[in-house]
Amino acid sequence: MKPIRTAIIGFGKIAEDQHVPAIHNNPRFALAGSVSRQGKGPAPNFTSAEDLLAAVSDLEAAAITTPPGPRFDIARLCIEHGLHLLLEKPPCATLGEVEELRRLAAAKGTTLFTTWHAQHNGGVAAAKKLLAGQRLRSMRITWHEDVHKWHPGQQWVFDAGGFGVFDPGINAFSVATAILPAPLFVREGTLFFPANAHTPIAAELAFTSPASDGQLSASLDWRKTDGEEWTILIETADGAQLKLLDGGARLQLNGDEVAASSVGEYPDLYATFADLIDRRESLVDVEPLRLVADSLLVSKREQVGAITV
Repeated sequence: MKPIRTAIIGFGKIAEDQHVPAIHNNPRFALAGSVSRQGKGPAPNFTSAEDLLAAVSDLEAAAITTPPGPRFDIARLCIEHGLHLLLEKPPCATLGEVEELRRLAAAKGTTLFTTWHAQHNGGVAAAKKLLAGQRLRSMRITWHEDVHKWHPGQQWVFDAGGFGVFDPGINAFSVATAILPAPLFVREGTLFFPANAHTPIAAELAFTSPASDGQLSASLDWRKTDGEEWTILIETADGAQLKLLDGGARLQLNGDEVAASSVGEYPDLYATFADLIDRRESLVDVEPLRLVADSLLVSKREQVGAITV
């Protein structure tokens, strides 16, 4: 089949480290250009989506990997030009923007794929299968990392619309909503805001679910400097204990490792993207973003010391 000519809009570290290799290693795609503010990236490179669309007439698809703030306008323009779209997480800054993109893509007949890369880790599908039809006794999400390691010098994460600690925390939400046998709802929480930031640096949250009679909680924190902890610990009503580690890459059942295989998060994303394009279908999942929005609606606020990025 003729490769799908695809551009990357918002060329930065995640695009260079993950999207470029995934495109190059998938024969269904051909990298046809890139956009970044500095005009640096795979040639032909541009400084705006408008310039890209004007110059590359045979473009068929785009991966939008910008911060969430400007993504809606870029995506809307690309849909108007008939492009199939892969949106890096989180898909947009608001739920309303995602719903409008869903409507526009459906009207245009193009594919819209809101990606959650953590869902494509090897242990996630296995955990979902083990939890199917189960009732839960408890769940504890622990998502701790160092903002200075993962977002050095990136002030936008602490600006309004930058998501703060929910930028990594939404990965945990994407895994939880993928594996749990029923929806998850935020009951209450406390969000910790640096004195000079508009988004939280940490969060403690409590949830409810129709599938659980016990305690469901999450601890998100960007202040951990001695290594990452990305785990989800679940106990079922019958006493089984499942633990997802390394962001979902590993799964343990009652302390024993469960074999889990995956081609990799981003290779699997692009395989799914090609399949959706072939079927002229979209995959729009807003549940992780809904949990972020609900957390901001129902949580208390506490101020902590100023942050320097």
